[in-house]
Amino acid sequence: MTPTTVTPAVAASAFTDLVAGVRAAVRARTDWAETARLVADQLRRHLPDPGILTADQRLGDPDRPAGHLLHVEPDGTFSILGLVWRPGQTTRIHDHITWCVVGVLQGIEHEDLYDDQLNPIGENHSQPGEVTGFAPPGDIHRIRNTGTETAISLHIYGTDITRVGSSARRYYD
Repeated sequence: MTPTTVTPAVAASAFTDLVAGVRAAVRARTDWAETARLVADQLRRHLPDPGILTADQRLGDPDRPAGHLLHVEPDGTFSILGLVWRPGQTTRIHDHITWCVVGVLQGIEHEDLYDDQLNPIGENHSQPGEVTGFAPPGDIHRIRNTGTETAISLHIYGTDITRVGSSARRYYD
């Protein structure tokens, strides 16, 4: 999944309240698990609708989930991406380099959870309006669109995604 460039129209929208809320949560300077919880609270308060992405962005990519970079904090402490998943699209099993918070805007985002031996340990089916978050370690998972419509989700990562290239630390398959 390759992020696109920052969308100027998004930066000037009501999205500003979400960015300000995430900024305040990150500035609390707590551990990753608590930061993920605080950021999730902000995303619940300010969860946008799918219109946060342009009509072209909402179409997705026929070959893989499409990432659209919406914001990178100037000091590199977080990035916000809009992800578009066509039906049947999936990620590889992976973990992350930092905390992550996800809010589903449209469709269903299915998450398979694994232990460090790659044994299945659970699953989540996130519907529109639901927000989840996690922090390493213990964040090995795979995400898929198991629905019949395109899924759109907002992902907030505790890093500058333009600098590191991806929030994934390792791929397992």
